[in-house]
Amino acid sequence: MPDDPHAQPVADVARAELAAEGVEPAAERNSPFVPLRQPIFRAVWLASLASNFGGLVQMVGASWMMTAIADSPDMVALVQASTTLPVMLFSLSAGALADNYDRRRIMLTAQGFMLVVSVLLAAAAWLNLMTPWLLLGFTFLIGCGTALNNPAWQSSVGDMVPRRDVPAAVTLNSVAFNIARSVGPAIGGAIVAAVGAVAAFVLNAFSYIALITVLARWQPPKVERVLPRETLLIAMGAGVRYVAMSPNIRSVILRAFAYGFGGIVALALLPLIARDLVQGGPLVFGILLGAFGAGAVVGAFLSARLRRMLSTESLVRATFGANALAAALIGMSTTLWLTLPALAVAGACWVMTLSTFNATVQLSAPRWVVGRALALYQMAAFGGMAGGSWVWGQAVLHFGPEQALLLAAFALLSGAALGFRYRLPPLEALNLDPLSRWREPKVAVDIEPRSGPVIVTIEWLIREEDVVEFLKAMAERRRIRRRDGARHWTLLRDLTDPELWIERYDTPTWVEYVRQAQRITQADAEITDRVRALHKGPNPPVVHRMIERETATLPRGLPPQQIRDA
Repeated sequence: MPDDPHAQPVADVARAELAAEGVEPAAERNSPFVPLRQPIFRAVWLASLASNFGGLVQMVGASWMMTAIADSPDMVALVQASTTLPVMLFSLSAGALADNYDRRRIMLTAQGFMLVVSVLLAAAAWLNLMTPWLLLGFTFLIGCGTALNNPAWQSSVGDMVPRRDVPAAVTLNSVAFNIARSVGPAIGGAIVAAVGAVAAFVLNAFSYIALITVLARWQPPKVERVLPRETLLIAMGAGVRYVAMSPNIRSVILRAFAYGFGGIVALALLPLIARDLVQGGPLVFGILLGAFGAGAVVGAFLSARLRRMLSTESLVRATFGANALAAALIGMSTTLWLTLPALAVAGACWVMTLSTFNATVQLSAPRWVVGRALALYQMAAFGGMAGGSWVWGQAVLHFGPEQALLLAAFALLSGAALGFRYRLPPLEALNLDPLSRWREPKVAVDIEPRSGPVIVTIEWLIREEDVVEFLKAMAERRRIRRRDGARHWTLLRDLTDPELWIERYDTPTWVEYVRQAQRITQADAEITDRVRALHKGPNPPVVHRMIERETATLPRGLPPQQIRDA
């Protein structure tokens, strides 16, 4: 029976009305492909796909070359560790750079550096100069480029797509990597088997060109800076402080370390799994890695649906458990047909878990610190991967690959149990835009941005019956103040006027006071409004801003004019 000829125009009119109001139909809003509507995200995504493909082909070449030039199995596992260790070591400084400088330029610098290192790696292999430690050195340098690139790239996602689309964009980034992983390793294995590792290294060098070209042509909107940039050390400290005072991000970081430690086992030991457990060569190694990548692609597309069905914590516990089962099956299997689906399950769990962690961090941090928050998350995840790669390599050396995989399965189950103490928050987009209520006050004393310390007091008048609720609200206010840069926060009660409470804190300089005040977000407004609703005095309350000054001993007999001048 034909459709009603009037139905389609009515649907079009309804869709147009929703679009005019800024409302997308639910089916389109929930589509995992929504971020690809943004031209710059689409271009970077496609170029990253090519770059990921080259990187995975290079990884196959490096891993298999290590099995040929090294006698110890723990050296094979160190190929993976050498790539992930720099992310643990340098991500925080890279995140501070990403939050304070042009992210596009940082990405261009990182991609150019990795291109140069890849060319040198190919040349060394071509000239037969490669040794195990030289190979680890090259992979370490490529990992350094990745450490510089990742915080800038991850935090740029929020500049390319609307905030509500960040989880889908993070998942699509995982899809790009795992599409490359599903075919790249198999092709890499074929290249290594047919031509040799040098060809894999050359292909990787060429894979950077597309992404460098796209980034060079991208012109993101420039953000005008009102305040001077933080120095690197101060910016790093601010990032650590923000994360330390943010319970949601702390939980993600702990769980990410646990997952990276146990979940890396399949990737770290995959050359040994291919060679010793299923008795294969470089082509089989590539096929196994491709199975992991194919499972990851499937997991990426399932993740959006599963997030709607399960809470964030339930989803992550399930992936920990399923990955543990997959690791145990891989350890017990001696046939390719059991190892392949187990690796696919491990790949699906890998992408669902890490993309959930990544999106949770991005939605829990405002733009001014998102690069550093992501960097600390990646340090934890990659630190777990680097430590796990070494531990599982040592376990293979002492017990064999089967037992190492079973031990990793137990570690993953332990990571799932952490959820009873460190639960993950719901994956929702908080409004972390600046509150923009605060205005820099005019002062009667001449001060410079570096003048300080600055002491701030705020007078609250609270009825006796509201004291308990006031103290609860002020506990959260203390966390927010300290998270954003306030020092020595205290709450004082006047002994002669019990209704008078004084909130006191300080900052090192005037510019740091301004910076701290401007970091208050829309999501923080609830606490401010709660406290103000309990305040029975003038609105806004009385605020005193003072600068600390040292006393001086003046010579006796100094005329009054000279005392004033002094």
